[in-house]
Amino acid sequence: MTDLEVNVVRSPRRRKTVSGRIQEGRIEVRVPAGLSRDTEERLVAEIISKLKRRTRSTDVDLPTRARQLARRFDLSEPTEIVWSSRQNTRWGSCTPSDRRIRISDRLATMPTWVLDSVIVHELAHLEIADHGPGFEELVQRYPLTERARGYLIAVGEASLQPVLD
Repeated sequence: MTDLEVNVVRSPRRRKTVSGRIQEGRIEVRVPAGLSRDTEERLVAEIISKLKRRTRSTDVDLPTRARQLARRFDLSEPTEIVWSSRQNTRWGSCTPSDRRIRISDRLATMPTWVLDSVIVHELAHLEIADHGPGFEELVQRYPLTERARGYLIAVGEASLQPVLD
């Protein structure tokens, strides 16, 4: 992915948004024309990182992983578990009524034990909707839960930066 040529297009019509896509073997990033070089570099790096996450996330078979974790920790299996690029404030979400789980694609580049912790957390919601003691007992079946929480807290704090200066 990082071996691909990056083409930055400065658009006078863009005011605030930045977008990127992989097109014909190149990464094309569109930015507002008036950005400073420093801001442009930072935003281009962020877009490349997002594109990496998106392509890596397809390498992880979430349904198989969820099924294995559910069996290993005696939890219910979801009807569906998918990657989501729209989860910017949560690592995962669950709808117990239809047993669907969505996992933030931001987790695709993190260690497997962190992803597994989030999956177990969401699987526990299939049985208990709130975050009470019973729910916490289910989540604690995964032995690296506290370590993963610390990791995600650290990552979350580091990523709390404005998109545009």
